[in-house]
Amino acid sequence: MKFFASCGKGLEYLLADELVALGCTRATAAMAGANVEGSALDAQRAVLWSRLASRVLWPIAEFDCPDEHALYAGAAAIDWPQHLGQGDTVAVDAHVSGDAITHARYAAQRVKDAVVDVMRARTGSRPDVDVEAPDLRLSLVVRKGRAIVSIDLGGGPMHRRGWRSKQGEAPLKENLAAAVLMRGQWPKVYAEGGALLDPMCGSGTLLIEGALMAADVAPGLQRHGNGVPTRWLGFDASSWQQLVDAARAREASGMNALRPAFFGSDLDPHAIRAAQDNAVLAGLAGVIDWRVGDVRSLEAPNGAEGTAGLAVCNPPYDARLAADAALYRALGDGLKRTVPTWRASLLCGDAELARATGLRAGKKYQLFNGAIECTLIVCDPVATPQRERAADEPAPALSEGAQMVANRLRKNIRKLKSWREREHISCYRAYDADLPEYSAAIDVYVTDEATPRTFLHVQEYAAPADIPEAVQRKRLNELLAAAREVFAVPRENVALKTRARGKGGSKYGQFDSRGELVTVREGDARLRVNLFDYLDTGLFLDHRPMRLRIGAEAEDTRFLNLFGYTGAATVHAAVGRARATTTVDLSATYLEWCADNLRENNVGGTRHRLVQADALTWLEADTQQYDLIFCDPPTFSNSKRAEDFDVQAEHVRLLRASVERLAVGGVLYFSNNFRRFRLDQAAIGEFAECVDISAQTIPPDFERDARIHRCWRLRRLA
Repeated sequence: MKFFASCGKGLEYLLADELVALGCTRATAAMAGANVEGSALDAQRAVLWSRLASRVLWPIAEFDCPDEHALYAGAAAIDWPQHLGQGDTVAVDAHVSGDAITHARYAAQRVKDAVVDVMRARTGSRPDVDVEAPDLRLSLVVRKGRAIVSIDLGGGPMHRRGWRSKQGEAPLKENLAAAVLMRGQWPKVYAEGGALLDPMCGSGTLLIEGALMAADVAPGLQRHGNGVPTRWLGFDASSWQQLVDAARAREASGMNALRPAFFGSDLDPHAIRAAQDNAVLAGLAGVIDWRVGDVRSLEAPNGAEGTAGLAVCNPPYDARLAADAALYRALGDGLKRTVPTWRASLLCGDAELARATGLRAGKKYQLFNGAIECTLIVCDPVATPQRERAADEPAPALSEGAQMVANRLRKNIRKLKSWREREHISCYRAYDADLPEYSAAIDVYVTDEATPRTFLHVQEYAAPADIPEAVQRKRLNELLAAAREVFAVPRENVALKTRARGKGGSKYGQFDSRGELVTVREGDARLRVNLFDYLDTGLFLDHRPMRLRIGAEAEDTRFLNLFGYTGAATVHAAVGRARATTTVDLSATYLEWCADNLRENNVGGTRHRLVQADALTWLEADTQQYDLIFCDPPTFSNSKRAEDFDVQAEHVRLLRASVERLAVGGVLYFSNNFRRFRLDQAAIGEFAECVDISAQTIPPDFERDARIHRCWRLRRLA
């Protein structure tokens, strides 16, 4: 007898091999499935044991189907009382192609009508429809003018094993997880004493599937083991029970012998809790070592040192989870560092993201996670052994483009050296699209620690639309290679950002979620910066001279910081012995960051007030006076918690309200980064003396972009 087993696209050949291994006479790959020859018992065994199949379909009728009338007639010609018992429920899943019948739901409805009409005429009772858990699930396929009606022996999608109670935002189907494991030769790895690692495990699908595979647990046992998968009258319940009994015995033996060889970690503690709950429902309580951890600080699994193993992973790659090339690089670097001799099987978003891991794939496969086309790479081993370089052998040369960037970086560093040493500058801009083909900014951050660490903050600018993506990536890689060589920093100390949009609306180089803050020094102030998680780091380097000026002028003043951001200017004022400071910002996150910065400098208390409010609204309601005010508003803001703000439209109103808060002899510094900004000098002149001091506030490392910000010094008219 011939039947059909469906599967996700890309799994067809694996499925055909699996079905033959399960005892089917023959199986050949077809589109999204396999055509199978075998007995009814073989089909039932596939329902219980196939890890890859989505459905097992047993055909009961095939007929010409040029139109809907032929479809109904063909379905009505089937002897339905031989298949469906009185009182049983039914559901029909339809897949149609061609011009004759184009609506799958309508086709399913016509078959359901035929079943109901025949059963009513022959038995006097009408079967009900239950789309969720029917007693009999039918499959209809209409293709090239032919219709095939089949019994769905599994009663529904077979990837649902029965243990999943919780899942992440973009869950991996269990049969696709099985394919990732099989391509990585997990059964062989486990048999040879190896372990399984998933450093971004989400809700645990790969590890749970791998553990059940290692324990020889039939994938359909939990879903169907307490009953029959279908109430089709042609289903041999006795043979099914024998298959289940044998599977139960294999499960008991396999679970008893299962080794603790499974390790999973994820940055999200909610995902780890979901994974733990899923493992308990799968009968694997205590079997898998679950941990909360970032892939960037990945450690080798405890107890697995020196053993062989398989690393598996399904990192984010769709529009919901926003594919991140930097995250893929961190994954590859972490695996090479911790399990270099293991095998890896990684389901990546596409070929570009697969290359971003930096791993050399021995084999690549195109798979589909639902409608999303993915690239599965298999690396054996994770890190290709490299020939040791002789002591007198030079390091591999940079490419011509990378060498050009490296030369420019060294030139810039030499130019800034005396200034940096004289002013004790530890955070500065080293490169800003100096070479048009390599359009990025590179900022250097050196930590204020006993053993200073150097970090690079690289902001790639969006390339013109006519530059091919492959060229963009090549140039970026050359720029990064040059920067790492010049500054001698490891990959994990390079933060890459970009504003460019990628496929599916995702952001290439979207930001990390490391939650890591480092402390740097600026003048007398220590400031905390986050280099990886946000587009901006918490410290605008171009405003360094302005902050140092505030620190020098702040002694015994009442200082007001409007649109305070992370409070760097407030810290300088506090360290400069301001009598009191007030920092106003709408973001609670920024105000907490400001509080952390103040604590970092051992200043705080009631003298330093933090106000969460819309700065302009608060300012117009405030009645206090200040001796020194710094106002650095955003270009535009449309927060839901405040009125829309446009610096060009609102700057006169903002400055008038600010000047009204100045004490006699007080000073207001107004700055912004809107390149097309035009100060309304006539309107400002009615209430304040205003002097453009922009040139005095642009530091040497930003002099190549002298309009990065504008700054004015205002005094209240008498």
